[in-house]
Amino acid sequence: MTEITVDEIRSRVDQHWDAIVDLLSHKVALAAVSAKGITGDHMRRSAEFVSDELRKLGVDTRVVQSTNPDGTPGAFEVVGSKIVDDDAPTVLLYAHHDVQPVPDPSQWNTDAFTATTKGDRLFGRGAADDGGGIAIHAGSLLALGEDLGVNIKVFFEGEEEMGSPSFIPFIKAHKDAFESDVIIVADSGNWSDKIPSLTTSLRGNTAVDVIVRVLGHPVHSGQFGGPILDANTVAAMLISSMYDADGSLQIPGLKCQEPVGGLQQDIDETTLRHDAAVLPSWKLTGTDSLASRLWTKPSVSVIGFDAHPVEGSFNVLADSAAFRLSLRTAPSQRPEEAQQALTDFLKQHAPFGAVVEVKPLENGMGWAMDPSSEAVHDAQAAMTQAFGVEPINKGEGGSIPFIPELQKLFPQAQVLVTGPEDPQSNAHSPNESISLYGLRNNIIAEALLMRALAR
Repeated sequence: MTEITVDEIRSRVDQHWDAIVDLLSHKVALAAVSAKGITGDHMRRSAEFVSDELRKLGVDTRVVQSTNPDGTPGAFEVVGSKIVDDDAPTVLLYAHHDVQPVPDPSQWNTDAFTATTKGDRLFGRGAADDGGGIAIHAGSLLALGEDLGVNIKVFFEGEEEMGSPSFIPFIKAHKDAFESDVIIVADSGNWSDKIPSLTTSLRGNTAVDVIVRVLGHPVHSGQFGGPILDANTVAAMLISSMYDADGSLQIPGLKCQEPVGGLQQDIDETTLRHDAAVLPSWKLTGTDSLASRLWTKPSVSVIGFDAHPVEGSFNVLADSAAFRLSLRTAPSQRPEEAQQALTDFLKQHAPFGAVVEVKPLENGMGWAMDPSSEAVHDAQAAMTQAFGVEPINKGEGGSIPFIPELQKLFPQAQVLVTGPEDPQSNAHSPNESISLYGLRNNIIAEALLMRALAR
């Protein structure tokens, strides 16, 4: 196999740079918001655009509509392959072509669905999540051309932002399209736009709905307030009982673990406060490293609470309150186990004999990479060459449940989680953007990685 230097690959990426940025800009303009209907014409157009762009690069692609578990039509998926040598390793490239909605366009400084370049960043919904992933894959294929050296399979899904309900049924129905030696999931990010990262772990996720009842019906707060607490107050007491004085969870049965592969560098508190817009007076909760608190220790969030609005409220003790809890689990803990531990705790800690009902919701398993795998070493070397600095591996506090499912279905495959994002990307938020410097180097790194895998 002919050797290709990093400078040559960089030159090729620069040669095709305008085409890569143009692809990403067109993808932003498609406004592929899956929340507006995964079966809509806008989602079909998005899938067909991605398929057409990959076909120009020699990948034999097609758009296939998935089927939901209940038998109804599902998302438009892009699958395909480029076989260069039956004896060569096979690499599956994953990204998703659907994007998050834009609830309030007034919070954006630009038109969310018009790619706008300011300085070194390109702004637009989906520019990073996950149009950037599509651009990385397409750019690396464009740069390598006939010097690919590995067989390629692609899967770009159209419902990732909706929880991927048809993902596993689709894979099982098209298993040949996913058989591979290495899977590159370009849906995460780097330590910064200048420092690359492999994602070493993802927390799992589980959720429950909780109903707290204290009365058979609402009653007058003046007549009965005192010996009886309203359900909203009792619900707040139940929620607060999950935490100790430091703000750490104290729920028996929830597992903690240290950052996978060891902690190379902790997260800077000043940067965290800036990126999360933390109020100056706020004391960060929990103990141990910030990295472990964000990546590998469990956390619970109240993501919904039903209560009477302040406007129009009146002097009544609420008889019941309902709220939804989202529990991020340690990468290695089964979500069903964590969900049961949370359920048991809530029922056992009902304040003053209140009746607590817990309804289990969806579960998603976490994931941890194998830091000793050959593909990991190749990826780290490729990142070092492309960015000119060694990567700082990091975990993610969020969840991508299909990754452990992929690993279960294809246990022989080595999984690498990379991606286009950085702390300034604002994925899922107003003014989402991608660093063009980071994008260029991510493309170079993936091209170098595929050459290494070919050897």
